[in-house]
Amino acid sequence: MKKNRMRKINKILEIPQEVYSDVPKISIIGFDEMIIENYKGILEYEAFFVRISTYKGVININGYNLNLETMTNDDIRVTGKIESFDFERITD
Repeated sequence: MKKNRMRKINKILEIPQEVYSDVPKISIIGFDEMIIENYKGILEYEAFFVRISTYKGVININGYNLNLETMTNDDIRVTGKIESFDFERITD
C-alpha cells in the first residue's frame, strides 16, 4: 500500500524511476562509453570483458581496451571499444 502511494507521488512530481528505486539506468554514448547507474559491484574486469552486478541482474560488456574510468557509490563509467553488451536478469 505504501509502495503504491510513493509511486503515485513520484509520478506526479515526475521523478525518474532510477532516482527513487534500485532499477539500473544504462546510458550509451557512441560506441566508446557506457554509464551504469544503480550498480552493486564489479564481478569481473578484463580489458576485453566486464561483468557488473546490479539489483536486477548482471550486465556483460564485451569489447577491447575496456577501462573503468569513474566509479562512485551510485554509478560507473566504462570506456573503450564497446562491441556488445547483454543482460542476465535475476528472476524472482
